[in-house]
Amino acid sequence: MITFTPLSGAARSDTASPLSYLLQVDDVRILLDCGSPDWSPENVSTSAESGEEPKYPWSEYCNTLQEIAPTIDLVLLSHGDLAHSGLYPYAYSRWGLKATAYSTLPVQAMGKIAAIEDVEGIRDEQEIGDEPIPESERNGIHPEENGEVPRQPTPKSQTKTGRYISTLVEVQDAFEHLNTLRYSQPTHLQGKCQGITITPFNAGHSLGGTIWKIRSPTSGTIIYAVHLNHMKERHLDGTVLRNAGGGIFEPLARPDLLITDADRANVITSRRKDRDAALIDTITATLSSRSSLLLPCDSSTRILELLVLLDQHWNYSRLGYPICLLSRTGKDMLAFVRSMMEWLGGTISKEDMGEETGKERNKRKRDDDDENDALGALALRFKHLEFFPNPQALLQRYSSRDPKLILAVPASLSHGPSRNMFADFAAVPDNVVLLTSRGDEGTLGRALFDRWNDRQRGDDKWDKGKIGSNIMLDGSLHLTMHNKVPLQGAELEAYLEQEKEKKDKEAAQQAAIARNQRMLEADEDESDSDSDSDGEEEDEVRKALEGDMDVDDDDNRNSRRRKKDNLDSADWAMDGDEGLTKQYLSFDIYLKGNVSRATSFFKSAGAQVQRFRMFPYVEKKRRVDEYGETIDVGMWLRKGKALEEEAESDEIKDYKRKLQEEEEARKMKEPPSKYVTSEIDVQLACRLLFVDLEGLNDGRAVKTIVPQVNPRKMILVSSSEAATSSLIDSCSNIRAMTKDIYAPSVGESIQIGQQTNTFSISISEDLLASLRMSRFEDNEIGYIRGRVVAHATSTIPTLESASSIPAPTNRNEVSEIPQNRVLGSRPRVALPHSTMIGELKLTALKSKLAAINIQAELIGEGVLICGGSKQDDDDDSAIEDTVAVRKNAKGSVELEGNVSELYYKVRREIYNLHALVAAS
Repeated sequence: MITFTPLSGAARSDTASPLSYLLQVDDVRILLDCGSPDWSPENVSTSAESGEEPKYPWSEYCNTLQEIAPTIDLVLLSHGDLAHSGLYPYAYSRWGLKATAYSTLPVQAMGKIAAIEDVEGIRDEQEIGDEPIPESERNGIHPEENGEVPRQPTPKSQTKTGRYISTLVEVQDAFEHLNTLRYSQPTHLQGKCQGITITPFNAGHSLGGTIWKIRSPTSGTIIYAVHLNHMKERHLDGTVLRNAGGGIFEPLARPDLLITDADRANVITSRRKDRDAALIDTITATLSSRSSLLLPCDSSTRILELLVLLDQHWNYSRLGYPICLLSRTGKDMLAFVRSMMEWLGGTISKEDMGEETGKERNKRKRDDDDENDALGALALRFKHLEFFPNPQALLQRYSSRDPKLILAVPASLSHGPSRNMFADFAAVPDNVVLLTSRGDEGTLGRALFDRWNDRQRGDDKWDKGKIGSNIMLDGSLHLTMHNKVPLQGAELEAYLEQEKEKKDKEAAQQAAIARNQRMLEADEDESDSDSDSDGEEEDEVRKALEGDMDVDDDDNRNSRRRKKDNLDSADWAMDGDEGLTKQYLSFDIYLKGNVSRATSFFKSAGAQVQRFRMFPYVEKKRRVDEYGETIDVGMWLRKGKALEEEAESDEIKDYKRKLQEEEEARKMKEPPSKYVTSEIDVQLACRLLFVDLEGLNDGRAVKTIVPQVNPRKMILVSSSEAATSSLIDSCSNIRAMTKDIYAPSVGESIQIGQQTNTFSISISEDLLASLRMSRFEDNEIGYIRGRVVAHATSTIPTLESASSIPAPTNRNEVSEIPQNRVLGSRPRVALPHSTMIGELKLTALKSKLAAINIQAELIGEGVLICGGSKQDDDDDSAIEDTVAVRKNAKGSVELEGNVSELYYKVRREIYNLHALVAAS
């Protein structure tokens, strides 16, 4: 049985991002994608000014994922952007999502780049509040009042800011946990997932984008295909789902269940040539007029198509304007992509990148040596591109008056460089803000897109198949800006004083801990480093039991020991009030270091109470185990870590080392700072244009490809109400298309199939000998009729032949003769029946008929027309009749035609493609 539950990105929803779905196949729980929302929307305030807890659009999704994360058995990631894999690091590190996870190598690399860019961008501007909210504080009691200390996050915890943003270390660890696969590489899972086979296929849209094929022996074939692109792009090939001939890739055809998105089912995308021309013309005209352009983009996936397009235009037109990329991970992203050239496709080649002169080639070689690039590929080496980590570095290099093209992340303009640049960029006339994606719902990017789309004419809107025109922004826009500024003046002095007090307190605590540790070590003395320590222990025991020891010698010895151990109290004491000398006593069980003076209740100097002693025994520590050597656990841990580091590739080692160095350098260079939130009003004076470069299927492609896949059942996700209804109506007009189409909402579970149980049974020898088996593909199938018998000698029941059932001896057990029998008529006897097993493929039948010289032609709608053909030389008759073989949506086969030799030949070939199981 299959159970499908959307956690986020359901059908009939206006907010299609992020994507995350729970697929349960029998007892195996599979998480399909684990996307993250935009953590800085425009319409939600992160501070509860009214005293009430703010409502976030992602709260329900995160809480649900938080609860089910420990129960997940398998994780599959399809694309390397935030909408598909952004929340996976946090769920892996803090919610217990430790299940085996799979993706392609580019999805692993690009997903890590996108997560790092998002994490650094938000943490550099806003206070995240990683610590959870304790239960006491949720009830109105603060932990300071009860002296509580906040604990580590628990599965039920909530962060103080309501956002779940991981750290750089958590991102690194989570994506290293992923298992990478190649396209068309079937993987047979083990453990609880045993029996399930997963295979990734090319989905287009992004580098390494994946269509997942999940094969279960009990539930059939499940295809998870979201965000596809059948068109060939500059750096990617189209999806493998539709081959070059216009047909469907055979391994993905006719699945039992297809899970796909319908986000753009009612959208008509303009031609690629028109989109590229509009983009290039706008850029060229703006730069020629000495103005600049701001192009918000993502950090890992669709930015590659933009960079290739811009670099080709710069090389062809020989432009001298700079292309500035505002991203912390831009260089690392291109380094990863250059190491995965086998995953690229499209039209990338040496000619597309332009020819290099001798000086440029030598400079590139020097750059390769500096960057330690092993491949040194000619492609994706953008000589016009410059990298800047923040807007301040860009302004130091280029003045605000210099014409330039600025690519800034993220595409939603919710935070980071793109938002900071827009605040200053939009107020300059003749500047152009160029949008290439619609952005997430509730973000500044979506607000700008809606403003542009509303001011277009009816036929020029983005979903009508035409390129709109740019508009002039006017009025003002209220924005909330988050910044991190250094402390100054009194705030800096107060911070330094607080840090000094904190360090002094920590030093005092460490000193107290060290002092207590030394006291415990002196009391217990578990040191077993050499044999001299054992000798000292025996010597102390022997001397402690001697009664005629000289007092002065004891004092000297104990003073030396106090100096050595740096103890505040001694094991030997003098009772100054009573003038008693030291009395060396022992306990019934000898305790080293705990010898004390003996006094009576009346503090008299009389005879002391006699104590009985046990013979002292000092247990020597074993330095060897049963096999002659002590196991050093720390050594094995260090060795395992060394082996893991050796197994890592050089690129991963270099990247981790660079990441660690940058983190340490940033901590050292970063002055004491504070987070500042300001409200500003931006006077809009620039121009705005939207060009669709998302790289997704439009409605025409979706409504053509889905019927060709022809699934038995289909589930629609990640689409609006209008798009969902449009695709369902289109499929309902196709007779051969399935009518079992589901569009569940968030949290709604769809059950497909029934729960099946399997049992073990043995077949008796006489029944096995009487079977008539029919061969079908690689299997042999037969019909059995018998009874199940349990024997005392075996735990497995046995299936015996029905003929071995003894006849009833009791008259009451004999069935009565029917009263409606006609005199002289014969009793009714059940006729033998047969069953045909298999699935007819019209293409296979056509090949079989061609082998016996019968012409056949597919005319669509699941119909094969079989006509007359030339017969062999010894056959004088010619078949002139026509027979039609029709296969309907339910899988049944209909044979239509006149009774003729052709009819019986076609029927015989149809029978030969099935397994005929006969039963009496």
